[in-house]
Amino acid sequence: MFKTITVDNGTEFETFTQLESLGAKVYFAPYSSWERPQNERHNGILHQYIPKGTDIDRYNDEDILNIADEINSHPRRVLGYQTPAELFRTFLDEVYTIENIS
Repeated sequence: MFKTITVDNGTEFETFTQLESLGAKVYFAPYSSWERPQNERHNGILHQYIPKGTDIDRYNDEDILNIADEINSHPRRVLGYQTPAELFRTFLDEVYTIENIS
C-alpha cells in the first residue's frame, strides 16, 4: 500500500528492514526536529486529540481510527486545500484503474 516511509531514530522504527522486505522504500529523517517541520506540524495536529505525554494504551483501535479519520478529513494548505483522505481516494482510484486495464 505504501511505496515509501520516512522514519527517524525512534525505537518504534527499530525493525524498519521489515518495511523494506514488504517493498516499501525507507528514508531517514534528519535527526533534529527543527529539520523536519512538516513532521512536527503533524505531531501538533495529533496532540490536539492525544495530549503529549499521554499513554497511547488509553486509546483502543476504534479511538485511533476515529482520530485518524478526523485528522485526514481536514484540508491542508500544502495539499492545495484538499484533504489527505481525498487525495488518497484519488490515488486508489488511479491504482485500481491501472490494475483493471492490465
